[in-house]
Amino acid sequence: MADLERRMKGAIETLRTDLQGLRTGRASAALLDPVTVEVYGTHMPLNQLATVTAPEPRMLSVQVWDRANVQPVEKAIRAAGLGLNPIVEGQTLRLPIPELTEERRRELAKLAAQYAEKARVAIRNVRRDGMEALKAAERKGRIGQDEERRLEGQVQKLTDRFIDETDRLAATKEKEIMGR
Repeated sequence: MADLERRMKGAIETLRTDLQGLRTGRASAALLDPVTVEVYGTHMPLNQLATVTAPEPRMLSVQVWDRANVQPVEKAIRAAGLGLNPIVEGQTLRLPIPELTEERRRELAKLAAQYAEKARVAIRNVRRDGMEALKAAERKGRIGQDEERRLEGQVQKLTDRFIDETDRLAATKEKEIMGR
């Protein structure tokens, strides 16, 4: 049971991380977490090359530590598909967060729903693995039928709890995106 719960929590954490990266019209340093920059012959996460802050609600600031990396960082942010256009000022890049259009809000809401569905599928797969393990244990005589049914009920309750958590996270993010 502990292993099943750990794996289901992992699916929820992945969902939280994915949802954090979705733009809601407000500046958030987490928006740039998925950005990787090609420097020193390798791809590195942006947060290992610069400090990302949100000094204003609609502005991100990226303070690049090494002057030689300013151009690669700017290029990586433009190529990330986030719809951001960096303004270079020395070793600092300012990223104004544009107002979201209604169409873009709908796209982001759909993407949030896709992330939630991925998490639900992962949770159901964990449930299936747990149920198969219980059936195998019952077949081998390690547990009785009554014990198997009781444990199946516990696995189902655990699954329902994590599916509800997934739905709640997705609904919250959708409200945030749609500006309600």
